[in-house]
Amino acid sequence: MKKIGVILAGCGVYDGSEIHEAVLTLLSIDNAGAAAACLAPDIDQHHVVNHLTGEPAGGERRNVLVESARIARGNITDLKLLDSLGLDALIIPGGYGAAKNLSDYAVKGANFNVDPDVASAIRSFHRAGKPLGFVCIAPVIAARLLGSEQVELTIGNDPATASDIEALGATHTERRVDEIVVDMHNKVVTTPAYMLGPSIGQVAIGIDALVRKVIELC
Repeated sequence: MKKIGVILAGCGVYDGSEIHEAVLTLLSIDNAGAAAACLAPDIDQHHVVNHLTGEPAGGERRNVLVESARIARGNITDLKLLDSLGLDALIIPGGYGAAKNLSDYAVKGANFNVDPDVASAIRSFHRAGKPLGFVCIAPVIAARLLGSEQVELTIGNDPATASDIEALGATHTERRVDEIVVDMHNKVVTTPAYMLGPSIGQVAIGIDALVRKVIELC
C-alpha cells in the first residue's frame, strides 16, 4: 500500500490549512486505496484569525502542529520526523497557512522564504524522484523551491500569483477548478481548488484527480 504524506499548516482557511481541501485530500487518498500520514512543522502560526469576523485575533498564539492535529484527529507527526515514516509521496493542501506558516509568501510576495523543514522535505522528495502534489495557493512553494527546474504549475487564473510563479522560474498554466497540471519530468501535480472554487463539489473533483495522479506516479 502506498503511503502519502499530507503536510498541514494549521486549522482554518485564514491562518492554517483550508479544512475542506485537507479533508478532501485525506478522503481521496483513502478512496484510492492508499494510506495517509499527516505531518506539520512544530512552529508558531504567523498569527491567529477569528474565522467568524475574518479579523486577526490580537494577543492569541497557536502552534501549527497542535492546530493541525485537529484535522488529523490527533494522528500527526512532527515534520522533523518525516524520514521515519517511509513515505512514497507528499501533498500540501492550500489555505493561507501555506502562505503564512509554511512560507511567508502572504507577507513578502515573490521574495518570500519557505520554512526550512518544509523546504527540506520537498527537495528531498524531488531528488528521490518521488511525486509531489500542491493544492490551491501551495504551488507558490513549488515555484520557490523548484523554479530552477522550470516546473509547470497551476493556481487557476489569478494574474498576480501566476506572475509571481513565473518570476521564480516556473511555468504557470491556466486550469479550471476541476482540472490538474501534471509536470511529468518533475513529478509535480497541481490543482487550483479554492483559488477558483466556487463549490466544494467542484473543488473535490480537482483534488481527487490530483491525488490519483500522485499515487499513479509513485
